[in-house]
Amino acid sequence: MPRLPTPTPLDTIRLGIHGSNHLASRVVTAAGYAQSSVEYVPYEVTEPFAPLRAGHLHIMIVKYDPDEPDIVVSDPVGFDGRAVLVGAHHPLADRETVSVEEVADYDGFQCPGDFPANVWDLVVPPRTPRGRTIRRVHSMTTLPKLVELLGATTALHVSFQSLDAVLPAHIRVVPVHDLPPSPVALAWLRGAELPDHVRAFVAEAEQAARR
Repeated sequence: MPRLPTPTPLDTIRLGIHGSNHLASRVVTAAGYAQSSVEYVPYEVTEPFAPLRAGHLHIMIVKYDPDEPDIVVSDPVGFDGRAVLVGAHHPLADRETVSVEEVADYDGFQCPGDFPANVWDLVVPPRTPRGRTIRRVHSMTTLPKLVELLGATTALHVSFQSLDAVLPAHIRVVPVHDLPPSPVALAWLRGAELPDHVRAFVAEAEQAARR
């Protein structure tokens, strides 16, 4: 396999991520790009599109379709398995998998800040398939605050398996076997003049996911 060229700063793709670059780095590698081609720029879940709208990013990782009028979403470039995040003391912590029906036994988290409500309903369903209410009680702010609360209570967060790469050892990531994986896509501002190298990356990432 030929060596990939080291990019100049003008060739760098500014890619927005939340929580971990683990998932995004898999997308980059699958597209055939060197990790040095990308600058990973974190965004907060309370204001997920603020860095994009401020021009700090070219593109960002999104789960599902945010249905925001000024945001364009690519075809899926990957998938992320579903999981619950719990403290090591939690009754579900040592399970190999759990059902979403069991989630209703514990307090979860509210939709944070400016996060799209339609997407949060897919991340943290308001009800289980059998009609049980999932109690969205706690405020969601930052990842450190989430970790602190999970470590001190029996709350849980319905989330994604990719977070296993960044959470401390006292927080467990337990797969949910009856929720489908989330589609992962790239998003950018509608009408934005994306540089040619960024458009090429999006196209390569989409093509890699179709293989």
